[in-house]
Amino acid sequence: MEGATIISGNTVEEIWTQIDASFTDNPDLFEFNAVIKQEGHTVEFNLDIDLGGGFEGGYALTRFVSRLRKFDDFRFSLHRQDLIDGIGKFLGMQDVEIGVPGFDKDIVIKTNDEERLKDILSSSTVLKVLQTLPDFSFHITHHHSTHTEVESASLELRIDEGITDTLKLRLIYAAFILILDKIDPVYE
Repeated sequence: MEGATIISGNTVEEIWTQIDASFTDNPDLFEFNAVIKQEGHTVEFNLDIDLGGGFEGGYALTRFVSRLRKFDDFRFSLHRQDLIDGIGKFLGMQDVEIGVPGFDKDIVIKTNDEERLKDILSSSTVLKVLQTLPDFSFHITHHHSTHTEVESASLELRIDEGITDTLKLRLIYAAFILILDKIDPVYE
């Protein structure tokens, strides 16, 4: 990622001390791009806020993405339930339930391996963080290239809000890393 700040550390605390400093140096932050290197993982962190103007509505985005070193055909997708999803569920749309009533009610869950996803989402801390997020999508994306016959996969959390509260960002990042460690462990 060109122009990105490189941040490295062994713990979430070391990482977020550096990010806190960057945010403190730039209190009117509308764009921030970092490559975070922590214990064998590389995570791209993007914050993009465009207030718009005139007739433009603007947009905001907070995103964490990490390319998976080891991957298989496992897929999942989570997003906050909206009106259309509610109608779909009422009409019988398939949605995985993990056995946590508030989470199952608010979040639409799709996967090709329910038991594996239930294990990945077994942390109550992760579930609490995800439940606090506004409009978001969290998924594994598989990339195929017919030209090189190379496949890759990434874990991506995209939040349709520009989050500048570093305490909240730290909690979201820690949840992202917990899930990343379960999907793509550094040490096996």
